Amino acid sequence: MHTTRRSLLNRALRTSTAWAALGATGLSAAAPPDKPVRLLVGFPPGGGSDAIARTLAEKLKDALGQPVVVENRPGAGGQIAAQALKNAPADGTTLFLSHDHTISILPQVVKNPGFDPAQDFVPVGGFATFVNAFAVSAATPARTFAEYVQWVKAQGAGKGAVGIPAPASTPEFLVQLIGKKYQLDLVAAPYRGSAPMIADMLGNQIGAGVASVQDFIENHKAGKLRVVAVLGTKRQPALPEVPTFDELGLKGFEDLPYYGIYAPRGTPALFIEQFAAALAKVVALPEVRDHLTAMGLNVAYMSPPQLHERERAYTQTWARIIKTSGFQPQ
Repeated sequence: MHTTRRSLLNRALRTSTAWAALGATGLSAAAPPDKPVRLLVGFPPGGGSDAIARTLAEKLKDALGQPVVVENRPGAGGQIAAQALKNAPADGTTLFLSHDHTISILPQVVKNPGFDPAQDFVPVGGFATFVNAFAVSAATPARTFAEYVQWVKAQGAGKGAVGIPAPASTPEFLVQLIGKKYQLDLVAAPYRGSAPMIADMLGNQIGAGVASVQDFIENHKAGKLRVVAVLGTKRQPALPEVPTFDELGLKGFEDLPYYGIYAPRGTPALFIEQFAAALAKVVALPEVRDHLTAMGLNVAYMSPPQLHERERAYTQTWARIIKTSGFQPQ
């Protein structure tokens, strides 16, 4: 068993090396070991992406033998952090931990995002897929998604506001789809990340919200919010009692979003190889896997080419959904 795992890891790392060579300009050495690696996060402290980044950074520091510092650059659904990555030196000192929204969705819904993932970034490695979830606050009496629908209809003209972490995101399209299917006049209310949205939900300022499972799970388990449905085709191990939208008859959101780490194009291949190896090692640690799984992630290491393929497939899926919705880039 251990031999098989070692063989698979070695094969993944060899593939990572080949991919890195394609995306880099040379094989020059990475930054000095005493120089910190900045890990950019496009959302505020306290949200799911921030918590994930800090969990990984702590272990990556040991695996790399080099400091890894999380730097929050919140705003515009990760756009500000992505622009910072594009403008950063390609010397192995700056990386970007991102989920699908900034890499696959945002470039399709914003006219001038200020970056092009295909031209400006190179994948360094992925570590998880996840699902988005619909949650309700104590401002509603609903304990199930069906009860939420009935509660909104009872408000008069089926009106309701649903918080989303960023405009023109997967959560916004989900809110639109739910409104059409259940004949509700739902309005997506964008926030600057999941943390302020959840703060308003906890304060009963808004009755519902859509975000990733990892954003909601802690408050759900504490009984402060209620996750009433998740996307995907399978119930989540961390929330086995919560039905999927697929079970509830809402189709079209089966493809799973992802988390990955990116570097500026031109980053030395040697650094990408080293970082990919460190990430593979960290993701395999039982304490890391258990912690991220408890947060609602489906943990699995992805080599640079595997992350690229996951990104490409997800981008194509959402190109179809965005086109069908009639959404025009803004």
